[in-house]
Amino acid sequence: MTGKVIFYEDRNFQGRSYESMGDCGDFSSYLSRCHSCRVESGCWMMYDHPNYMGNQYFFRRGEYADYMSMFGMSNCIRSCRMIPMHKGSYRMRIYERENFMGQMHEMMDDCDNIMDRYRMSHCQSCHVMDGHWLMYEQPHYRGKMLYFRPGEYRNFSNMGGMRFMSMRRIMDSWY
Repeated sequence: MTGKVIFYEDRNFQGRSYESMGDCGDFSSYLSRCHSCRVESGCWMMYDHPNYMGNQYFFRRGEYADYMSMFGMSNCIRSCRMIPMHKGSYRMRIYERENFMGQMHEMMDDCDNIMDRYRMSHCQSCHVMDGHWLMYEQPHYRGKMLYFRPGEYRNFSNMGGMRFMSMRRIMDSWY
């Protein structure tokens, strides 16, 4: 299954449009701006700067007639990345300190507050073994978020110094 999203220059699906079925590092050659979008399939990370930089926003199937006011964004979307569908288990190890040091906990499901569940004040590194995850800077899936795909993430300080307090799996059922 492939994803599909249609971007529009103006709010309420007006103006010129651009259709994407995969990653796009910079919309500027297609649209001068982007203020609304329609996600027809798939899950997507949207970025407010070109080349997958800046703040990240998670979009799933639906209509976003004025996403800037909906998400409190100050800049419009400039690039997007499709999140691949994952079937199977989800597994991630979170660490209290950089370079996989300090307390370690293995997760296989969502966690709305690592302090309540694990008595960890924050995590600063992780190893995603299976699945795709969103990690949030505040408990209960609030605040800025970052997308994590399988891999080792030794130091969150190079990601803007964020400290994560809650984690959520990107589930197939969100398609």
